[in-house]
Amino acid sequence: MVKSELGRCPWAEKHPLETLYHDQEWGVPLHDDNRLFELLILEGAQAGLSWLTVLKRRKHYRQAFQGFDPVRVAEFGQENIAELLDNRGLIRNRRKMESAVKNARAFLKIQDEHGSFNNFIWQFVDGKPLQNSWSKPEQVPAQTSQSTAMSKELKRRGFSFIGPTICYAFMQSAGMVNDHLTSCFCYKRLSANH
Repeated sequence: MVKSELGRCPWAEKHPLETLYHDQEWGVPLHDDNRLFELLILEGAQAGLSWLTVLKRRKHYRQAFQGFDPVRVAEFGQENIAELLDNRGLIRNRRKMESAVKNARAFLKIQDEHGSFNNFIWQFVDGKPLQNSWSKPEQVPAQTSQSTAMSKELKRRGFSFIGPTICYAFMQSAGMVNDHLTSCFCYKRLSANH
């Protein structure tokens, strides 16, 4: 356990990697396209698994996915996918790997159409983070009307492994929504900035 005098969301007190991620990244508004692409790939990889499983493999993903450069990932072919499936540092699921390449191609089309993926994705929250005020973990939803709309639109545009629950986890990670509990020091920090 990684207990804090500060007060922290309970899920972030089980492992140091989760604590670091919670304290420095989760819920912080993110507007960099490559970082947004990284989150999309990692959230898709996480489907059916724990986020800790992904965090433990994150550095391997960064290496294997060329620093999460969507242009380079979009060029991956079957040979690249075979290499990814041989990489013991990754979650070796063919559908998830193929989805990552497919999503990179769809991501680039959105960049072309909207100037950046950031411009496109933040429209689902009208350009600013949604500020929730949950006091208990069980109050935090798994999906919302915004994540459902996002999922539907991304699927329409050719993305996969992008259901409403994955989209909501992405929104939480990218700071499109502040789902830190009100007792968490991050909640206070993030809500003060908006």
